[in-house]
Amino acid sequence: MRDHTKLRAYILADELAIKIYRVTITFPKEEMFGLTSQMRRCAVSVPSNIVEGSARESQTEYLRFLEIAFSSLRELEYQFGLAYRLGYVAEISFNETELKLTETGKVLSALIRALRKP
Repeated sequence: MRDHTKLRAYILADELAIKIYRVTITFPKEEMFGLTSQMRRCAVSVPSNIVEGSARESQTEYLRFLEIAFSSLRELEYQFGLAYRLGYVAEISFNETELKLTETGKVLSALIRALRKP
């Protein structure tokens, strides 16, 4: 079993989840069961899948959960951009969070690539 708390990808994903929760607090109430809920689920899915994969015995399963985490991250990137285009996110908040999304994606992608090498 791997210690997920030592993974940079997990740390960034956890920080991102907190950021997304804070950003979505200001979304319109009519989005509570729409975009707000979707973004929060994606944001929580990223670190959750890293944690679950870390608990798996096989490298193959670990990699599969990391790939699911990466897919959730990409989905969140779209949703966050949509929220910005709809005017739900202030520009300064968008820029800060976009940097965190990008960094998390790069680190998670690098981890996945490293695990795929024979």
